[in-house]
Amino acid sequence: MAEKPSSGTVYTKQERIAELARRMPGVPLTSLSHHIDIGWLHEAYERTRKDGATGVDDQTAGEYAANLEGNLRLLLDRAKSGDHYRAPPVRRVHIPKGDGKATRPIGIPTFEDKVLQRAVAMLLVPVYEQDFLNCSYGFRPRRGAHQALQALWDGLMAMRGGWVLEADIESFFDSVDHGYMRQMLSQRVRDGVVLRLIGKWLNAGVMEQGRVHHPETGTPQGGVISPLLANVYLHEVLDAWFEQQVRPRLRGRTLLVRYADDFVIAFERQDDARRVHDVLPKRFGKYGLRLHPEKTRLVKFRKPVGPSLPKRSEPARPETFDLLGFTLHWGRSRRGFWVVKQKTASTRFSRALRQLNSWCRANRHLPIEQQHRVLSSKLRGHDAYYGITGNHPMLALLRHRLRRIWFKWLRRRSSGSFRPWEWMKALTKRLPLPPARVVHSALHARTVNP
Repeated sequence: MAEKPSSGTVYTKQERIAELARRMPGVPLTSLSHHIDIGWLHEAYERTRKDGATGVDDQTAGEYAANLEGNLRLLLDRAKSGDHYRAPPVRRVHIPKGDGKATRPIGIPTFEDKVLQRAVAMLLVPVYEQDFLNCSYGFRPRRGAHQALQALWDGLMAMRGGWVLEADIESFFDSVDHGYMRQMLSQRVRDGVVLRLIGKWLNAGVMEQGRVHHPETGTPQGGVISPLLANVYLHEVLDAWFEQQVRPRLRGRTLLVRYADDFVIAFERQDDARRVHDVLPKRFGKYGLRLHPEKTRLVKFRKPVGPSLPKRSEPARPETFDLLGFTLHWGRSRRGFWVVKQKTASTRFSRALRQLNSWCRANRHLPIEQQHRVLSSKLRGHDAYYGITGNHPMLALLRHRLRRIWFKWLRRRSSGSFRPWEWMKALTKRLPLPPARVVHSALHARTVNP
């Protein structure tokens, strides 16, 4: 068996690709696929999740690894030989979305396809990272949801609020136009092997309930390559258009923050906000996308005037909006200044409670100490994302609700297991749940004077 190549070799190649893309902005790169060799595929395999769901062939990561070297060499030969590689259809599953009433379709590729998609993504990320703008945060190296929220917080505080365009793209991943997608890719990449592979993934088809169909639009949400393709598409449709054509025509300050297909645009002036609100559906419609007419709205988000928030019935009261699982609203800081605050969105909070309730119900017969360990781990995982400055009350509320849920199902372990609430208080004193913890305290101390 050949010696496993080092990841440093792949990193060096990626640096060379990035340098080439920097030196040739806007120029299509025609020779990239030669970087994909057996060492590159080994690194792609290492970066691919091994515990994910299986695709249409039901092959697990462990089964693929049993003959890893042979499988990777065969994959490399097939990928570069053209017609010998055929992209298998993705297996479609539906997961709960939002409040749990709706579902989101997810496409699951085969494990081998995940490895090859990872290899191509590793090739293209260094190229497009030189082109993507600072307003984009989703699925990019060293960027994430909390950086997006921080940028939005900074902008809103600097503008003292304003008007926020909260947008929702209907079924984005199912609506991506293949023709426009290929056109956008060819503006920067004209390597035949790479474009052919992406084309095969776009046309691979979807298997659902044992039947395969081939949609004319869309890229499966859940594919390894899909987040990068989404960023390429929305970079052209939204980011570059907004920065190059829209922003110069506006009279006041503005800020675009996008995470994958979720985005908001903040405006200092109401007239600017209304102009963009009116033109945005036409821009998206040109590329086969549609903004949800009810979920896309203008939000009045001006800094409150006075010592307290106006009543809900008063027009001067600022509205709220959601982004990335948080609700943004105005509130008082500890020093009495008006600041933009963030709390867990009600839909995400309800979803967390439903998941905890389902787990407690299904596992109520496990030893109590084991249940405590798992629930504590779940709370720490929740805090890892939602533990942001200003959200401590919602973190504490989740623990309060969880104690009630846990108590309910512990009482139902058997017909004779009635316990009073005092018993639960003694239990949580002996096995306390981890306290609410703010993990992301990055919000700066800069405030707006009242």
